[in-house]
Amino acid sequence: MDSTDGSAAERAEFDRLAGPLCAELHVHCYRFLGSVHDADDALQEALLRAWRSRANLTDPGKFRPWLYKIATNRCLTMLEQRGRRELPMDAEPDMPAAERVWLEPYPGLGVGEPGPEARYTARESIELAFVAMIQQLPGVQRGVLLLRDVLGFTARETAELLDVSVASANSALQRARARIEQHARSQAPDDPQTRRLAEQYATAWERADVDGIVALLAADARYAMPPLPDWYAGRPAIEEFLVTGPLRWRWRFRPTVANGQPAFGTYWWDPERSVFAAMALDVITVRDGAITDVVSFLDPALFVRFELPEFVAD
Repeated sequence: MDSTDGSAAERAEFDRLAGPLCAELHVHCYRFLGSVHDADDALQEALLRAWRSRANLTDPGKFRPWLYKIATNRCLTMLEQRGRRELPMDAEPDMPAAERVWLEPYPGLGVGEPGPEARYTARESIELAFVAMIQQLPGVQRGVLLLRDVLGFTARETAELLDVSVASANSALQRARARIEQHARSQAPDDPQTRRLAEQYATAWERADVDGIVALLAADARYAMPPLPDWYAGRPAIEEFLVTGPLRWRWRFRPTVANGQPAFGTYWWDPERSVFAAMALDVITVRDGAITDVVSFLDPALFVRFELPEFVAD
């Protein structure tokens, strides 16, 4: 056991304090980085660094902000090393395909109760559109907005966590808010109207009812399929894509929740195996009683994290 291992009692006390914070810290890292896998790495590294530097914490009552400071600094470092994550509709058209790094969906609703100064609820702050907008902010602006408006830290606490002056933190917050205010909240997945619309959407897909699908879309709806860079805007374009593309096959949908939004594991009919096989995770955004965005993540590996089966019987 080296000097960083500490005693069993020290480890037990650290785990007692850190354990209840791990879930909310993971969501914080995800918002910051736009990737569940990067959030895994950031949280693991932050906990390791916190354990090794535990002697620097002189006030156990400040354990939570101290741990958030370590995690936020780790996220800022990772931002310098990795490309900005985005959705196809936000990508720069001339960017080389090899440099594109896509946003990842987050299982469930997100966790953590915001503080009194927070402007966003836990669910609103995990929505795909919100996280995508966060990715467009520079590192310090990103940190200030998340710490102040999402987590509810005070201006002084935020400045201390980021090692900047209060004036600098407030200035960064104003610039970040100016860019993020365009975010429009979506309807919650447990809203009765949203549940009904999501059920109708899945049923229309399983029936290959293109008119039924299109009728549920907003006039300016968007449809994207990362990692493919192509995306479609408006009912006519989406309808043409569906008819000439995916609706040539049979589908089954299984409901779940991603980023606090209705989502589905989608399965296409594999004639060779005579089974519906995992294809994509579809996350839908509902506003004003219509679907405004569909992001179909073409990565069957996501099904494990969302606790969805790999195959569905006919």
